[in-house]
Amino acid sequence: MVNRKIVGAHYGLKDWLAQRITGVVMVMFTLVMAIALLQGVGANYESWRGFMSSSPMRFVTFIFIISLCWHAWVGVRDIWMDYIQPAGIKLVLHVLTLLALIGYAGWAAQVIWRI
Repeated sequence: MVNRKIVGAHYGLKDWLAQRITGVVMVMFTLVMAIALLQGVGANYESWRGFMSSSPMRFVTFIFIISLCWHAWVGVRDIWMDYIQPAGIKLVLHVLTLLALIGYAGWAAQVIWRI
């Protein structure tokens, strides 16, 4: 039997919860987009632009992008922690992953608000 010391740590609960919450957000966004496409929103450029340029849709899309990046960060970070043993290489991979995800989120935000 394993006895853990209770020291206030959550033992991965926050990351587990973040994965589930961001996953739900991404599924809901995908459903909204699928319904919009089935209703013919993407039939031409003007209708698509009108749909995507509304403030609520921009906000929802931004929340999706943030959720996607957070979901990816938790997943990729866990992969690096599980399979990369040298601490120096692990640190470099964490930093590169984090910088890439921040860059992707910034680029996506620029695209969203440029419409």
